[in-house]
Amino acid sequence: MQIKELDEQTNADGFWDDPKNGKIIMRKMRDVKSWVTAYDDIVKANEDLGVLFEFAKEGEAEEEEVDKQYEETIRLVEELEFRNMLHEEADQMSCVLKINSGAGGTESQDWAQMLMRMYLRYAESHGYKVRISNLLEGDEAGIKTVTMEIDGDYAYGYLKGENGVHRLVRVSPYNAQGKRMTSFSSVFVTPLVDDSIEVVIDPSKISWDTFRSGGAGGQNVNKVESGVRLRYQYKDPYTGEEEEILIENTESRDQPKNRENALRLLKSQLYDKELQHRMEEKNKIEAGKKKIEWGSQIRSYVFDDRRVKDHRTNYQSSNVQGVMDGKIDEFIKAYLMEYGQQS
Repeated sequence: MQIKELDEQTNADGFWDDPKNGKIIMRKMRDVKSWVTAYDDIVKANEDLGVLFEFAKEGEAEEEEVDKQYEETIRLVEELEFRNMLHEEADQMSCVLKINSGAGGTESQDWAQMLMRMYLRYAESHGYKVRISNLLEGDEAGIKTVTMEIDGDYAYGYLKGENGVHRLVRVSPYNAQGKRMTSFSSVFVTPLVDDSIEVVIDPSKISWDTFRSGGAGGQNVNKVESGVRLRYQYKDPYTGEEEEILIENTESRDQPKNRENALRLLKSQLYDKELQHRMEEKNKIEAGKKKIEWGSQIRSYVFDDRRVKDHRTNYQSSNVQGVMDGKIDEFIKAYLMEYGQQS
């Protein structure tokens, strides 16, 4: 019934006269249809399981076939239950993921690049599109910071739990004595808003700088100041605290496009601040629930011990290489199953 009503709205004359409302309805339509599709897949898988089971009793199907279909049916059910944790307004949005290397020079900058690769692999395996809107390379190796826009349904919902400090422990390839080194990098994830989300920006609080963007030399040097740096003097409407929000964008050699994208990233940060306020208020009201500490150390990657451990859920994996290749779904699932109802 809901899909029929939404279909009627999208086919009505003048539907796109209000583009903002049109985007909201189209997103809702996509979301509702995806739930129906997921449910239909489970029904079909369960029916197939019943048929295979009857065939197996008659000796017309192997037990392994039944087991395989059973595992697939359970997987689909668990996947839908898992997605049910993503019920907040922002969960279905794309996201902005920013990585900053910690203190420690080359070692930490190398770690930041390894994390960037991990998230790129994760995004690729889930069919998400990634745009790098800003990248500052390290002095000798690695990166100092990167801002990635990860575009796809529920990207924010799945990746919001990656917020925090990620710690690496390994024998450093940059240390001649082969000592065990500890490095830190911070990950920040915010929802990527579009025109359907209303966010108020005060133009009088904005100032701009431009700079040359590009590589260290050669043909990569940008002779034009296409890179933009946006500074926004933000005042928290709830606490009165003031801070400067700084956004750099070097995505293209087109300065107007970089300005446009920097403003979109600013909208995303302001929207995220509102979400954080709502979460804090919810935590005050529901004081019995665990509080999610954003920005704290969340996960350790200990290469020598072949162990990656999440300190919030205590979930851990010995498949270090797999994790660094983007296989972080089980960590995400453990986080959402424990904290999904709170965020």
